[in-house]
Amino acid sequence: MASQEAPSHSQDHSLQTEPPSLVPSLKRRMACWIYEGVLLFGVVFITGYLFSTLSQTRNALDNRHPLQAFIFLVFGVYFIWFWRHGQTLAMKTWKIRITNLSGTSISQREAITRYVLCWIWFVPPLAFSSFMGLDGLSALGIMIAWVVTWALSSKLNPTRQFWHDRWAKTQLIMFEI
Repeated sequence: MASQEAPSHSQDHSLQTEPPSLVPSLKRRMACWIYEGVLLFGVVFITGYLFSTLSQTRNALDNRHPLQAFIFLVFGVYFIWFWRHGQTLAMKTWKIRITNLSGTSISQREAITRYVLCWIWFVPPLAFSSFMGLDGLSALGIMIAWVVTWALSSKLNPTRQFWHDRWAKTQLIMFEI
């Protein structure tokens, strides 16, 4: 059986991934995703406080776009640093690790690529909601529908990874401590 798998790997190096038993389930990956969001609330709070203190912002609507850009950069530093070391706190809790396709730690370039591509979770529904002039509740509904659709689309990927992982040439694997 191993001899049958070897030819497919030698023909298409883009599909060299961990065996399916090591790929975390969609349920586990989404639980990790939600927990990451909870942890990021603290990062956003501290980032917002630091930004507003340093910029002397007194009204929450002042400097909104610079604050968003600052949060984007802080998130980038957070994710890129943790991914370069294999996992974020949420990933560690859910026993998930990120690697490149050869199973080693991802490079800074791969981490940056993955970070930029991860925004596909948010940019399309936010852009659509803004373009359509939707109110907050409607925008939230569009966001939830998109996240569910995007997450389920990983089942169409032969490796069962999220599409942004495939495009970034990274993978999530189960990791026992």
